[in-house]
Amino acid sequence: MTVPRRAVGAPDPVTPLLQHLVATTGLDEAEARRVVGDVVAFHREGVDDYVRRRHAALQARGLRNPEIFTRVAAELAERVVAPPTLSERQLRRIVYG
Repeated sequence: MTVPRRAVGAPDPVTPLLQHLVATTGLDEAEARRVVGDVVAFHREGVDDYVRRRHAALQARGLRNPEIFTRVAAELAERVVAPPTLSERQLRRIVYG
């Protein structure tokens, strides 16, 4: 994932972050840009996609639905931009329709 390009004349909010990463981590600019792109992509994932992906991953590890839905709800609450609190029923509907 690459960092989205800005429109001509628009301020670039990513440049200060890239400069900070290059100065403090030893990454070169291309590596820092890739890391920022990965982080942006992670946080861009929609709630429904996140819930389905995490449900499948936790189910594959042998967890049962009550524990999965409790864990996913807690994870959603910790996201940088947290969605509204979802009940177990709402989470179940996202997964199973």
